[in-house]
Formats: sequence, structure tokens, C-alpha cells
Amino acid sequence: MRDGPRESDGAGPVPPRSRRRLAAAGSALALASVLLVGACAGSGTDDTVRLADAGGVDASGGGGVAGGDGLHGIVPERRLAKPALNLTDTAGAPFDLRARTEGKIVLLFFGYTRCPDVCPTTMADLAAALGEMKPNIRTQIAVVFATTDPDRDSGPVLARWLRQFDASFIGVRGPFDQVQGQAEALGVPLARPRVQADGSVLVTHGSQVIAFARDDRVRALYLAGTSIQNYIDDLPRLAAEPAGPERT
Repeated sequence: MRDGPRESDGAGPVPPRSRRRLAAAGSALALASVLLVGACAGSGTDDTVRLADAGGVDASGGGGVAGGDGLHGIVPERRLAKPALNLTDTAGAPFDLRARTEGKIVLLFFGYTRCPDVCPTTMADLAAALGEMKPNIRTQIAVVFATTDPDRDSGPVLARWLRQFDASFIGVRGPFDQVQGQAEALGVPLARPRVQADGSVLVTHGSQVIAFARDDRVRALYLAGTSIQNYIDDLPRLAAEPAGPERT
């Protein structure tokens, strides 16, 4: 479908609130732990967005339960460890996810700045939800955005784009093969950007937000379409949880 915000400075603009997705992950989809993959092609004028089934791949290393433990996200049966990532931040400094976010709830998303829909919508929804948090809860949560299009998403481009949503959001980047390896180790599908015949660039990537708990393990997965209210409900619960026993 055509959904064409025009690009200006190389990064897609923030969509208005009225365009934000409503919570649309049905129970059958969630119970099957089916994630969505956004295949986005930007021509420089119009953008094309398609959503496709990711084949049941998830970041749990196995199955999961929608709404488990009172959370709105999918609670995985097997909790993968938070990786170091070993990428660089928007200033070009080495970035170790575990060290930089020690003791925090981490919301990790893989996407890119020219994405016309899923990526800016997700970042806008997270920013809106965090804006509703009490300061003592807000400071316990870190949002990290890893670009899947590092050739076009330079440090300054990524930093400028994220500031549209929340100045505290952390942008990281690195060689595509390294980003792909880190994403796929967490169960996030990611394909190398491809230039189409019309000159547009197709970037296919998983659209889930991965929430890590204080014990540095995956706590929940939030699919595309998760509502702002769902995040508002869940974030204080995640922040209130102590480091729990490791799940296998």
C-alpha cells in the first residue's frame, strides 16, 4: 500500500498521533508467538509498507504466552540474555548494552530512520508512554534503537531522528553483518537493505520491541500494534520487579 510521507533530511518524520496503530495483535497471533516483519521501501518521495508473517520466529528461543504474568506483551518460555551488542553510539563511542544499561529495564528495537510507518510509530508510542511515567519510574527505563540501515543512518542522522521522539533515546549502529548477527541471535528477522529497480531501498526487519528485565534477560516481547496504554500499564510493573529467577 502507498503511505507516503515525504523524506526531507534523510529521516522519516514522526507520524501524527491519529496515525498510530491501535493494538491489533489478536490472541491467536500472540499465542502463536508470531511476530511481524516490516518490509519498507523508500524511494525518496513515496514510501511503500508491507507487513508479512515472520514465520513464528520470536526472541524467546521457543514459545511464549500472551498476557503472561499480567503483562500485555508475550512472556517467553525461555529467556535469552541481554547481549553486549558491541556497536557504537551516535557520537561514535563504543557501546556495550549491558554496561550502559545495568540495572535498568531496557526496550530494544531494530529499525531505521527512513522507515515510513512501523519504526516512527513504535518510537512515538514509547515516548508517549514514557511521558506518562512518574520520574522515579522513567529514570529506570532505557530505550535503545539499533539501526538496520547503517549505510544511510549515520550517527548525526540517527541522533537527530531520535530527538524528535525523546532526547533520552539511545541510538546505536555498526556494520550491517554485525547488527544482523545481533538481531538474529535475539530472534529478530533482518535482511540486508536491497535497492529495487525503481531506485527505492527495501529494508526488511522484525518489528517487535524486546523488553529486558533487571536480571539482563528477555522479560516480554511487544508486537507491532501494541497500544500506548499497554505500555503505560506494563512499564511500572516491569520497573517494580526485582531481578527474578532465570527461566529456561
